Amino acid sequence: MVFEVIQIITEQVNNYLDEIGLEKTVVAENIAFLESQNDTVADNLEDKVALTLINLDEESTLKNFPNHKIENTKTIYRNSVINLNLYLLFSANRSAYVNSLNDISKIIAFFQGKRLFTQANTIYNRNNVAMANIDNFKFSVELYTPTFEELNYIWGTLGGKQLPSALYKVSMIQIERNLPQGSGQLISKIRGTAKTKEQS
Repeated sequence: MVFEVIQIITEQVNNYLDEIGLEKTVVAENIAFLESQNDTVADNLEDKVALTLINLDEESTLKNFPNHKIENTKTIYRNSVINLNLYLLFSANRSAYVNSLNDISKIIAFFQGKRLFTQANTIYNRNNVAMANIDNFKFSVELYTPTFEELNYIWGTLGGKQLPSALYKVSMIQIERNLPQGSGQLISKIRGTAKTKEQS
């Protein structure tokens, strides 16, 4: 679901930029490759806004919830669902600095207007084979502001010059394999006789 979320966000932001008369500049690409010798990646990032996954973590507050479903007369037990938070960095590598600032500004405006993404309120390319298995989804996007020290560390890790950027936290991505861990019969009746206090 990580790829699918990034793909949906890329499409949604590009559609918004197109609606307001700007170029579709956002590409899902690792900004760390900007300074690499790989010409294909460098060309893909030229005059674009890179959307890069820089970190993810598990939502620990939901880690230990039991996960079971009742199907017919059986209870099916599965491992707990993994709820992830993704940290996505929009980095504007436009040829003109003012275009970089404008793109970042418009991206922030887009997420100010739409923070919650669901199957019902989101249009995406369902013809893409990788997106065909999405049933229902729900995730929220909020601006994440790192400290100057964290920002310096992020760009140091990415190994490149600092670009105009915005970092977002995408919350509650659910990952679950359809892999039962066990099953058991439902308890439908309790046998035995009730005794009064005097009979005990």
